[in-house]
Amino acid sequence: MSEVNHLHAAEDCTIMRQYLRWMQPIRIVSVVEAWFVTGQAKNLLEFAQRGRIEREGTRAVDLRLVTYERGVGAGEQNKFVTRARETGVPLELVTERRRFDTDVLKQIRDIVEAHDPDIIQTHNVKSHFLMRLSGLWRNRRWVAFHHGYTNPDVKMRCYNQLDRWSLRAAQSVVTVCGKFAQDLAEMGVSEDRIVVRHNSVKPFQTPDPATVEAARAGLPANTPILLVVGRLSQEKGHADLLNALNLLRRRTKEPFHAVFVGDGPEEERLKAARNRLGLESHVTMAGLQHDVRPYYALADAVVMPSHSEGSPNVLLEAMSAGVPVVATRVGGVPEIVTHGDTALLVESRNTEEMAAAIQRMLEDNPLRKRLAQNARQLAEEKYSPEAYRRSLVQMYEEVMAVPRYG
Repeated sequence: MSEVNHLHAAEDCTIMRQYLRWMQPIRIVSVVEAWFVTGQAKNLLEFAQRGRIEREGTRAVDLRLVTYERGVGAGEQNKFVTRARETGVPLELVTERRRFDTDVLKQIRDIVEAHDPDIIQTHNVKSHFLMRLSGLWRNRRWVAFHHGYTNPDVKMRCYNQLDRWSLRAAQSVVTVCGKFAQDLAEMGVSEDRIVVRHNSVKPFQTPDPATVEAARAGLPANTPILLVVGRLSQEKGHADLLNALNLLRRRTKEPFHAVFVGDGPEEERLKAARNRLGLESHVTMAGLQHDVRPYYALADAVVMPSHSEGSPNVLLEAMSAGVPVVATRVGGVPEIVTHGDTALLVESRNTEEMAAAIQRMLEDNPLRKRLAQNARQLAEEKYSPEAYRRSLVQMYEEVMAVPRYG
């Protein structure tokens, strides 16, 4: 065989090996701490399910979840574990005795060795820290997902600082908005390793009319409903909204009623503030609801008064449901929606501006319809689960094209 034929044969073998490799699913072990099915957990489970099948020329993803149980058998009471098993996503539990039990390192190493993933990915501060501590990142591709922080107390703020050490070793750090990307760079994460991916949202599934009527029970008839969804914690800005609603009551003749869906550490303070302002007949505290769809279905507008956000699921859910939004201009919110086109945006903590925006929304029916229609179209075109899947698979391919550390 001539030298030229040898070269052609070698090239053909290389192409065939690349093709066969491409045909195989990308194997991922995803380490996450989750006890409830939060927005972050919903997105992860949705991606794990959707990624199993090769679509539109992009590779399939075989994602295996690893999460923690505090004591043998404790995982059976974990709502995230329950949902993962219901959806058929492969899941393994590592047993720990306390929050930072370094004995779990061997369990994680054993899982990685058994499944030999193309990529290890981590979510949350603890999992980032354990991955850095384990040394697995030295000869494995590591992608860390950064979802932002809450700062309820000094202990948690100190805990969050561990990322300054952990994330510098990740091959890629995926975060949910440009503001968080800037924060990561200031923490010392190399900018060329930071990737921004906004969250995704499923098409809105209209709930059964009976569940909508059940959600409406006790609310005033023929009154526009302002829906507020989220954990009742300081960074969500509910107290600001109560003050804005107090201003709004004096300014408009239009009736309105706000429904706060969620629970959290600020619940009692917010109830006391509502009563102090005399807003009992204007604000209902509906508590935690596992299915929020009936509330979106009855809402005339969604209000987000947050002091900080990443890529908020509530915003995306409202867009998908066709409910117009008034939101503060924080985090990834202005990266997703545009003022006057797909939402009304106001400055955080500005109760005057918030009250004026809600009043405008209540009094301008054509505006509400236009914002809702534009936002729904945007959610369908840009923030669908399929678009999110394609973008992550592309990112995984780019990570795998870089030689492993070590």
